[in-house]
This record gives sequence, structure tokens and C-alpha cells, in this order.
Amino acid sequence: MRLRRAARVILVGAPGVGKGTQSDRLLTRFPQLSAISSGDLLRHNVKNRTPLGIKVERTMKTGELVSDDLILRLITNELGRRGWLFGGRPTLMTLSASSAAMGDGGALEGADAFGSALEVDPLAGASLSQQASEDPAASFLLDGFPRTATQAERLDGIVPINWVVSLQTPFDVIMQRISSRWVHEPSGRVYNTSFNAPKVPGFDDITGDRLVQRADDKEEVYRTRFQKFQETSEPLLEHYAKKGVLWEVEGMSSDEITPKLYQEFERRFL
Repeated sequence: MRLRRAARVILVGAPGVGKGTQSDRLLTRFPQLSAISSGDLLRHNVKNRTPLGIKVERTMKTGELVSDDLILRLITNELGRRGWLFGGRPTLMTLSASSAAMGDGGALEGADAFGSALEVDPLAGASLSQQASEDPAASFLLDGFPRTATQAERLDGIVPINWVVSLQTPFDVIMQRISSRWVHEPSGRVYNTSFNAPKVPGFDDITGDRLVQRADDKEEVYRTRFQKFQETSEPLLEHYAKKGVLWEVEGMSSDEITPKLYQEFERRFL
């Protein structure tokens, strides 16, 4: 199924609502969508010792949160590298970055120059006025960012998100799902006593090891996580509602939500 325009998608949902499941299903059904994870970009840059990765690693080692500015630079760098942004020009570049971005005529050469400059020195301050590509090949599902309205406003200056999905399942249903979840920690295997119970209650099917419940799956901890999510997500969703790109979908299970998600995606982008 070929898309008629670029899809730039964010899924928003409370912990345990099934956001990961819906993301995986969208990526499988619509191969033109690429996954862009801020967490994966962080790990990739740290592993490869890029200037940005070194900066991020230093921040993380001190126990501080990675700043919005750094995350935005990561995302901008990745989109520029893929050729999905054009018309932008970094305004504060090192000499080496400038040289790398120059063509034979000594001028910056659009998206390629933009991407090259950030690859050489992704920490160079940039005032960006680029435009996102509408090529269907430039479609992506962004994970991990933005989480707040402030982050969303800053992201608008780099790439306009054109579909934001709010996944909604009643709190009691999510709580039941979470409280019924048990994990085999060494392997990461997950069981649920409601629909995927272990053969022997409390023990892993393969190793026979005792299963445990994650600390953040306990009701009192989850209630705190849920409340914090609501506090940050309401302004975020309001931001995108004002832009006319918010779509809300409700269901009691992932299997109930998925067909609705497919249908709306196809209506908007196929």
C-alpha cells in the first residue's frame, strides 16, 4: 500500500494502554513508515562516540535529564541525514562543519549540506527554517518525544507532525491488565493471568523460575504514574487539537483499537 503523502505520526497513551503494540502493528502493516525513537538515537550516538553522544553521555552519567535541546538536535540530525528536511541552514557552525557543508562553489547545498554539517558538529547551534519533505518515503512514527506541550511547540519548528493518536482505555481496564502482569526477569518473558497465564501459576513455562511483578506494576505506583501522565498529556493533546491533527480512539483492548487505527490511517494517508 503506497502512501499519497508523508505521514508524521505520534502515539500518545497512558502506561499500559498498548502504545508499543499499536506502534509495532502500524509499522508492520505500512512498511513505508519508519520508526524513529529518541531513546534509540541517544544510545546510537553514545555507542558511536559522536560529539552529541559524548555530550549526552556526560549528562546521563551525572544523573541529569537529557535536555530538550539535545533531543531536538538528535531528531533534527536524523531527519536531515535521511534527507527528509530541506531548505534549512545552520547559522552557527564551526569552521570544519562549514567546510564539510560547502560545495565546489562555496555555498551550502540544501538538505545534503544541512545533514553533513550536523554530522560533523551536531552541537553547533542552529536556527532552523527548513521544511519537512512531503515525499511518502519520508513517513515516520516518532517515539519518546514530545512528551510535553513545550516540547511539541519546539518540535513544530523543525518538523510539523500531521497525525497525533490519543489511545484511550478505561483506567480500571488498564489497572486490571497491569496488576495481572508477571515477568520472568532473566529473559523478559511476560505473562498475564487474564489472557496469557503461565502453565504453572507463578512460574516460568520454560525455566521453571519464579515469576515476579515489577515494582511499577503495583497499583499504588501505577496510580502515581497514571496521574503524572494525565498532567503532562492534557496540555500536549490540547496543543495538537488546536492544530487540527489530534485523533482520539477508545477501546477495551489492543485488538479492538487496531482496526480503527488502520482505517483512520488509510483514510488520511492512502
